[in-house]
Amino acid sequence: MVNHSKKINEIRYSVLDLSPIVQGSTASQSLINTLDLAKHAEKWGFTRYWLAEHHNMPGIASSATSVVIGHVAAGTKHIRVGSGGIMLPNHVPLVIAEQFGTLESLFPGRIDLGLGRAPGTDQLTAHALRRDGRIDAEDFPQQVAELRAYFKPTGKMPVRAIPGEGLNIPIWLLGSSGFSAQLAGHLGLPFSFASHFSPENTLPALDLYRRSFQASEVLQEPYAMVGVNVIAADSVKEAELLATSMQQQFLNLIRNNPMPLLPPVDNFSELCSDYEKALLQQRIGASIIGDRKIVKEKLQHFLNDTQANEIIINAQIYDHEARLRSYEIVSEVMKDI
Repeated sequence: MVNHSKKINEIRYSVLDLSPIVQGSTASQSLINTLDLAKHAEKWGFTRYWLAEHHNMPGIASSATSVVIGHVAAGTKHIRVGSGGIMLPNHVPLVIAEQFGTLESLFPGRIDLGLGRAPGTDQLTAHALRRDGRIDAEDFPQQVAELRAYFKPTGKMPVRAIPGEGLNIPIWLLGSSGFSAQLAGHLGLPFSFASHFSPENTLPALDLYRRSFQASEVLQEPYAMVGVNVIAADSVKEAELLATSMQQQFLNLIRNNPMPLLPPVDNFSELCSDYEKALLQQRIGASIIGDRKIVKEKLQHFLNDTQANEIIINAQIYDHEARLRSYEIVSEVMKDI
């Protein structure tokens, strides 16, 4: 009989940081906290530290993602740093090739380039970003191909990315549905799924990726990373209280009223309607919230279900010290197994 359970210490653990701007603070402090978390994550044994591109979001400081990646890489020593992700339709592929070529030249062997096809924002802001007026991403596969060609030119490219040309920068495709899963499989690239806000699509997308996978010079077999919200604390009660900041953040997004990350509240269930509670359950119901014992049990269950090669942890926590402790507990769970 084959044992399909996956031990936690057989996979890699990484950090997804949205550089949260909390109520009453500033983007400057958020970026200071980001670097501090990265230094701790490096010490605790996390594999990579990814920043995400979002725009017109009062609670997220990582809109200039490439710049923040440089900030984190310069302040750490060996942890891999990358994008989770760069929303490629917002950019000219040549510019991304040059930016990440520069980052890889500054920090050799430490940079990852995760690519998404969503705008990372609302449609009005997407129009502002994409001055040609397009807000669809139908040419995403062509953009990916163009970007990869700048790194490994065939001699047919009339324009060269310098820095960038000839550099081996790992490219990941990110997704919350099946489109990028299938594309990553066809191209033989690693795939990262956003289970932290699209849990209902996780298993179908991973299955599609693995069924679509074709071996390439990059990978001989599929490599799947899955994002998950983990709010950990020394007691279940504390973890549940800390999680109300994340819950308020998603509630405000549902109401189309984004704002800085709010402090925890004792009465969150009284703040939303039954309909909104159902939407929240759909978006973040798979979040792992609890003490070390619960986190360990639920991470093991999550791994058994997804068979992920790597998990990337998102923790939207108002208090920076509590956020550090949450990631530390995850690292302790890793060492316990």
